[in-house]
Amino acid sequence: MIGFIVWAVNSLINLYVFLIVIWCLLSWFPGASQSSLGRFLNQLVHPYLSVFERIIPPLGGVSFAPIVAVLVLWFAQRGVQMLSLLVR
Repeated sequence: MIGFIVWAVNSLINLYVFLIVIWCLLSWFPGASQSSLGRFLNQLVHPYLSVFERIIPPLGGVSFAPIVAVLVLWFAQRGVQMLSLLVR
């Protein structure tokens, strides 16, 4: 049972990281964020990224918030994996 929960959490984190990467790539193309996919991803990703955007201001017009957000997700993922080892 614990193995399935860890697998599900890892899969969700991987999916969310993938969505953040796609959201970032869409920002490179003019008008892509106005598409239906862009608006959908913005609704999913922006609330989480806005936490980091308040802490880390853009430098030279480039936001490093997505990088920090992905790192936090990866650390959370490793934490879940370590907890699963302690439970076994």
